[in-house]
Amino acid sequence: MKRSGSPLARPFAYLALVVGAVVFAYPFLWMALATFKPEPEISALNPIPSRWSLDAYRLVFETIPLGRAFFNSVLVTGLVTASALFFGSMAAYALARLRWRGRDAAFNVLLFSMMVPGIVLLIPLYTLVVRFGWTNEFTGLIVPAMMNATAVLVLRQSFLTIPSELVDAARIDGCSELRILFRLVWPLSVPALVTAGILVFIGSWNDVLWPLIVVREEAKMTMPQMVTLFAVGGGAQAKLGPQLAAALLLALPIIGAYLVFQRHFIASLATSGLKG
Repeated sequence: MKRSGSPLARPFAYLALVVGAVVFAYPFLWMALATFKPEPEISALNPIPSRWSLDAYRLVFETIPLGRAFFNSVLVTGLVTASALFFGSMAAYALARLRWRGRDAAFNVLLFSMMVPGIVLLIPLYTLVVRFGWTNEFTGLIVPAMMNATAVLVLRQSFLTIPSELVDAARIDGCSELRILFRLVWPLSVPALVTAGILVFIGSWNDVLWPLIVVREEAKMTMPQMVTLFAVGGGAQAKLGPQLAAALLLALPIIGAYLVFQRHFIASLATSGLKG
């Protein structure tokens, strides 16, 4: 079979992809290089520093207890991601593979909940956290985020692609629904689990507003919260370099997670019907 299209189309397509990659990557590259510039040179268009300097990072590490904040963020984000995948997969399995009265209505409620702005729920959610005594506690950061509607949607779409014959055969063999979920459905849905995990991880890691409301003790502040207070609270001394350095340090874990799991992430988007 002959390939359609002109032989010159492929080079132009690659050129367009390269140009697009440069356009999207340049701001981040500029930010990364700007953190090594002396403060007076940061506003210059030339991204290459005339003199490499670590003063911005030195101020960040001297002002912020970065190690403690990083540990807090890893703890909170890790538990939130794990619980969202655990409970979200059970909800997704019930919506995709079990027949029960009200299933479609429950799915519609799930979709509706994704359309409600999170800021609308801040006051009632904070009231509950105060009454439970979870302020200034990791519990107040973790428990409200243990269920994630986006993760449920991604996992449900993936579970629907699993052949019904496999699930029915497992039931005939006497497997319980939970065993089918964790022993059969999970191994077949690794890309979707990775995608949902990345989405939950990014959302939890970058969350600033909720930690600012719930946590006031420095020892329990997360990294985004600490970086925000550093940038707007005077810790950066009104210098752009340290603010960019703190933002870059905050973004590195997310970039690393995506680079490690990008193959599964792309595979899930290509097969779960969530493209475009």
